[in-house]
Order: sequence, then C-alpha cells, then structure tokens
Amino acid sequence: MADWLSSIAQKFYTAFIKADRWKLYVKGLGYTMEISAFAALLGIVLGTIVALMKLSHTRSGKPTVWAHIADIYIDIIRGTPSVLQLLIMWCVIMVSSKNGVLVSIITFGINSGAYVAEIIRSGILAVDKGQTEAGRAMGLSQAQTMAYIVLPQAFKNALPPIGNEFI
Repeated sequence: MADWLSSIAQKFYTAFIKADRWKLYVKGLGYTMEISAFAALLGIVLGTIVALMKLSHTRSGKPTVWAHIADIYIDIIRGTPSVLQLLIMWCVIMVSSKNGVLVSIITFGINSGAYVAEIIRSGILAVDKGQTEAGRAMGLSQAQTMAYIVLPQAFKNALPPIGNEFI
C-alpha cells in the first residue's frame, strides 16, 4: 500500500510540478474568474433591461410588443441547457470568432440575463404600488419614478436572489 501511495505521489509530482502543468490550472482559473465576472456584469445589465421590457404595457394595460419579445427570450434561454447555448453560439452564430473566452462571456451573460430578468421583475413587483403612486403624485414621470423610486427598492429586494444566481 505504501509503495502504491509513493508511486501516485511521484507521478503527481512529475506530471504537475516537474512538467509545469500546474500553470495550466492557474491559467484556467484566471479564465474562469474573467468569464464569471464579465458574464455576471452582462447578465445584470441585460436582465434589468429585459425585466423592464417584460413589465412594459400600454395605457390600457395590455402588454407591449417589447413584453412579448422579453417573454420569448426568457422562455427560450431558460428552457435550453447552457451547453447547448454554448454549442450554438460557438458553432453557428460566432463561427468566425476564434476567441473562446469572448464567446463564453456572451453566452453565459445572455443565459444569466434571462434568470436575472425574472429576479429583477419580481423585485419590481414586490415594491408597493403606493410608492409608484407617490412618485407620480410628486410630478415625476413614469421613467423618473421607475429610476429614482422603484428600481432602487427593487434592487434591494432582488439582491439576495441575485447573489444566489451568481453562486
């Protein structure tokens, strides 16, 4: 048993330390951190935009075309596996790109955006309707009310689930 462990330890030392293969793992870890950080940032921006699109409606209360586009985006992205999205992005959409890191950032950002959109949407809907009415009563436009009153509270409500999304 001791000879077997010694043999494994020697092979590990030869493969990773002597042959400098540990550098590949460090480089891979760097790529992973880069992809994760930029995809999370892209996901938050895209998710916020899609959430606002999904909540848009006409004066009569019917959903706009933007809301339907957001629904389709969310349904398709959340309904397909990430590996399939990566394959489609790499082999079909960005076939001329040789930068795998960029393709990964875009793909994971788009994937994350669909999940973040639902989180942000639920955060916006959790804000009391009276907050919007108060902003409108103060003379703020719908966009100003959303930007200055509703969205800050929605992000506060959505922060824990967003943290879970990126873990």
